[in-house]
Amino acid sequence: MAAISTADFKNGMCIEYNGKLCTIVEFQHVKPGKGGAFVRTKLRDIKTGRVVDYTFNAGTKFESVRLDSKKMQYLYNDGTDYNFMDLDTYEQVAVNADFVGDAAKWLKENDEATLLYAGDELISLEPQMFVELEVVATEPGFKGDTATNTLKPATMETGVVLQVPTFVEIGNILQIDTRDGRVIKRV
Repeated sequence: MAAISTADFKNGMCIEYNGKLCTIVEFQHVKPGKGGAFVRTKLRDIKTGRVVDYTFNAGTKFESVRLDSKKMQYLYNDGTDYNFMDLDTYEQVAVNADFVGDAAKWLKENDEATLLYAGDELISLEPQMFVELEVVATEPGFKGDTATNTLKPATMETGVVLQVPTFVEIGNILQIDTRDGRVIKRV
């Protein structure tokens, strides 16, 4: 890891601060008329996603952390781990189910996901922004019930339950935005 100072800050840069990996959301160099210069920053904790404001004296040194993202293909879940394969080297990686967390509801076999590494440590896993999932269970819709924006619950092939329009039936394939669970369109 290389040492950098506040003069080297760039938005999106990853640093180690108080033993935590943080990305710089924004920063501002301030040179008051009286006293020393300082830097106001907003740092996002990579593991928790929390954004916190910090102020540092100009010239403060930090450890820079290199982040590597890898596109990997989701293979299967063996009960305790989710198994992924690197598409370049065909190396397989097992990721604990607790670490995968909520992202599991968007993972379908053979879909790609992005794994983010800081050095050799896996720090986050993100599914694709849009996924196509099949509806496996829902109540039938009524003919002509398309005039209003009414929604009904539907269970998708990964087990997640979403609110879908009433015209959606079992067997339909829907495109879903994984950021908020919204149905984009019927495929």
